[in-house]
Amino acid sequence: MIQIRKIAAAETYPLRHAILRQNEPIEKCVYPFDTAESTLHFGLFENNTLLGIISVFETSKDVFTDKKQFQIRGMAVLENHQKKGYGAALVQHAMTYLQKEQEFLIWFNARIIALGFYEKLGFEKIGTEFEIVPIGMHYIMFKRFYNP
Repeated sequence: MIQIRKIAAAETYPLRHAILRQNEPIEKCVYPFDTAESTLHFGLFENNTLLGIISVFETSKDVFTDKKQFQIRGMAVLENHQKKGYGAALVQHAMTYLQKEQEFLIWFNARIIALGFYEKLGFEKIGTEFEIVPIGMHYIMFKRFYNP
């Protein structure tokens, strides 16, 4: 049985390291504002085994003028559980959780290999590709939400 629930920042570090930063020290998996009161971390569990994570930070990107902005960062699913819809479930869960806001924008730096995944979820690219060393090439992606 799949369950998504809030988790502590430290619970995200092993998956961040295994999937996103495997060639770097685990200390690189600790992000600024991981423990801020406004930061959210969710874990996707199957039979109490953590298979995927997503973190949501309340922070602004200067290319957007929206008052309320959130950044997705550190989204990862264990390799042998990818392509099962778990990543989409995590992103959807985060979006649903944030819908208490009247208007907001979600943005993130998407790896080139993940563009199609995020486009299927309704996110758009903005700007040109850029490199995050040593991770690789990225695009900024975003989606706006308006709740009546």
